[in-house]
Amino acid sequence: MLKILLPVDGSAYGEKAVAHVLKLREQSAGLEVHLLNVQIPIESGHARMFVAHDELQDYYRDEGLEALKGARALLDAADFPYVFHIAVGHVADTILRYAQEKGFDKIVMGTHGRSGLMQVLLGSISEEVLRRADIPVTLVK
Repeated sequence: MLKILLPVDGSAYGEKAVAHVLKLREQSAGLEVHLLNVQIPIESGHARMFVAHDELQDYYRDEGLEALKGARALLDAADFPYVFHIAVGHVADTILRYAQEKGFDKIVMGTHGRSGLMQVLLGSISEEVLRRADIPVTLVK
C-alpha cells in the first residue's frame, strides 16, 4: 500500500493535486491518502493577550476545515477513503516533519497556493518541501 501525504490549502492547485491522486488510484490499487492543512500560527503576543487559547484553537480548526473543504468534496465524490489532519506551524517544516513521523511514502502537492502573496509563499513552500524531503515529492501544476 502506497501511503500518500496530500498537503492542501484550499486553492485550485491543491484540488489539482487531489485530481492527480485520483488518477493514481486508477493505475494502482492500495493507496492510503492523508490530507493535511497547515495553519500559520498567530505569533503576536498582543493578539494572544485578547484571544483565549481555546478560541485560537477553534479558529485554526475552522480555517483548516474550510481549506480542506474542496479536497474533501472531490475525494468524497469519488468515494475515495482518506484521513484529514489540521496542524499549526511553519508550513514546509510541518509538512516535512509530519511526513517523516507518520512514515509516508510520497508527498503530492500543488505548485502554488492561494492568490497573491499566499501564492508566492506557497510556491516557495512547495519548492522547499521538494528540496528538503527525503521521500519522493510530486508537484502538480
